[in-house]
Amino acid sequence: KKKKNMTSIPEFETLAVRIEQQVATVVLNRPDKANSMNAAMWPELQLCFEWLDAEPGVRAVVLAGNGRHFCAGLDLAMFNGLKGQSSDPARQGEEFRRNVLRMQDNLSAIENCRKPVLAAIHNTCIGGGVDLVCCCDMRYASADAWFAIREIDIGMTADVGTLQRMPKLVADGIVRELAYTGRNLGAEEAREIGFVNRVYPDRETLLREVTEIARNIAAKSPLAGRGTKEMLLYSRDHSVRDGLNYIATWNAGMLSQADLMAGIQAQAAKQTASYED
Repeated sequence: KKKKNMTSIPEFETLAVRIEQQVATVVLNRPDKANSMNAAMWPELQLCFEWLDAEPGVRAVVLAGNGRHFCAGLDLAMFNGLKGQSSDPARQGEEFRRNVLRMQDNLSAIENCRKPVLAAIHNTCIGGGVDLVCCCDMRYASADAWFAIREIDIGMTADVGTLQRMPKLVADGIVRELAYTGRNLGAEEAREIGFVNRVYPDRETLLREVTEIARNIAAKSPLAGRGTKEMLLYSRDHSVRDGLNYIATWNAGMLSQADLMAGIQAQAAKQTASYED
């Protein structure tokens, strides 16, 4: 099978990206700042995941963090720039709202990326880091990982996605407790409540095993994988009836006969199928 030439990987100030065997690894890369999310990181996350969405040679993505911590949340220096320049409180409020909506869009690009995104979380994941991983398809943790919806402790309501997405992932009462108290959620408890899929003993094992899961996904039909993500997100936000109607319409137009035959033949022969990007 001929491989298409992949466009060159963009370079970022706050992220490191590499691609191997059709799996992209995106690493938060401010290790000296505990990967806190500064003004540059937010738009770079959106640019990165929009590029990954459009890149045919990428079939799955692993999101990880460099250094001792996964993500210490919002860089508090950003608060200075959120209010805007006007002295009028109403105009300040409008500017603040626009900035928050923009930051929401920055992270929603992860959810909107057609490729499955697997978060590999070690040590600290608080505040904006929780917003970040809630946008991913799956979350995996090292044994030292811990999570906290820490906004309550600085006198604000979390506003970039955790309170909207986390209740779709775990029991509502658990989210309320975490959001009202700001307490730490350890890796094992996160696994018990279903927030993370698995816990691994250390970061090295975590990255190795999560990359293996991503490679398993990348070996499947990418069109079927993209359709699956589309349906799962649509079904989360719509009724069962609407979801059933959508998948019938989707497969009427986008069920690949080539992929279907390749998959059936490979299953019968106990071999691995090869699919077009």
